[in-house]
Formats: sequence, C-alpha cells, structure tokens
Amino acid sequence: MVAPRAFVEHLRTVGYHPRSNKHSNALSEAIVADLIENCPRLAEQAVDGRLVYALNFDLIYGQSQWNVDLVLGAPPPGTGPPEDSLIRRAYPATVHLAVELKSVMTEHRKAVKNRKRDFEAHHDHVHRYASGSIAAALMVINAASTFKSPLKGEVTVHKDPVELVEHCVREMRNLSMRPDPAGHGLEASAVLVVNMDNEDLQSTEFVVTAPAPPVGDPLHYDAFVQRLCTTYTERF
Repeated sequence: MVAPRAFVEHLRTVGYHPRSNKHSNALSEAIVADLIENCPRLAEQAVDGRLVYALNFDLIYGQSQWNVDLVLGAPPPGTGPPEDSLIRRAYPATVHLAVELKSVMTEHRKAVKNRKRDFEAHHDHVHRYASGSIAAALMVINAASTFKSPLKGEVTVHKDPVELVEHCVREMRNLSMRPDPAGHGLEASAVLVVNMDNEDLQSTEFVVTAPAPPVGDPLHYDAFVQRLCTTYTERF
C-alpha cells in the first residue's frame, strides 16, 4: 500500500491553511478509501449498509464534547446500503472507530507538543464514550526547509528540517498505546511526512525515506491501516 495520493493531490491543488479543515477532510476520505480496499470485514459491513462514516463529528460523552475528524460506526435504524459508493456517508448512531488528524507544518517543537496533548485527550474521550471503541491518531509532518503560512507575511525558514521531523516522530512514539480494551492509550498511530513549502504547490510530495518511518515501522501508514483493520475485525 502507498501513502494516500489523494491527500498530496489536494495539497497541490489548494495548498495548506491552518484554519481550514479541507486538508483533514481530504485525508479522512483517503483513509476511508484505504480501509475499504484493505479490510474485508469493514468493506463487507459498509456495502451491506451496516457501517457508515462521518467527518468532523461531535462525539459526546456526558457533558463533554470532542469534535473528531473521522468516525466510522453503526448507522441509525432505517439507513440503507450505499447507492453510488462503497460506503455511505452519514452520522453513525454509535461510533466504533474514531481517527484524529493533526498537522505540524512549521514551528515544529511548539506545535508537536500541542498535537501530542490533543492526541492523548482524544483517546481518553473516545474510551470514556465506549471502552470498546477504537481511537487512532495520525500526524502529518512537514520536512520542507521553508514554509509560507497564509497567516504570516514572511516565509519561515526551518534551519534543520530533518532534525525537526525526527523530533516530532520521537514524540509520536511516546504517545500512550493501548494493548487491549482494558488498557489506556491509542489503538493505532501513524506519521505521514510531506515536503511542502506552501508556495510551489506542485512540488509537494510525500517523503518516503528517512526521516519518515520506513516500511515495517509501527508508525508507517501501512501498519496503521493494518492495525485498524485487525482491531476492528476483532471487536466488530
């Protein structure tokens, strides 16, 4: 499996804006497509209408609410099979899988600290909602030597982008991971590394060599999709 090309094509087309959810929506759609293609149990339930997905879903537990980038779960009664796709997009009645997506495009050391905190809060909320639900996290890390933010007038220079990416990857490895439904942490996590200066958009590309996690690394996208499939098949 390759990293989700549709996400890179999205960045090449519209660029990156930190206050927009368009990039996370594009990545969410790509993840759903890869899960459908590579997970037979999930695909079977989706085509039968027993599984739906939603973007930017407000997951509520008690008085607490967390907006999750991507959720998959059982549909409300009366929801039929998808008509023109492999899975229907609809609000699930119960959430089985919740994926939080974050990006670190610049100011890496400050940003990754905040993203890590968000991921820890994400899995805690998901498992309070339902201990059997699956909580996953994926971080996009920028390896470009410069980045032009639409919120700033000047271009930010990354003096040592390789070391910055390595630092962010190490922080992802330190996230709490859940070995079983009785444990604490995420069921799956991943890193995608991109080279994007947000100026020459057509040059945007995935980084597939170091400092990106290699094939076989638990943080590689392949392992992420396989881990989600295995865990989903075991629980649902």
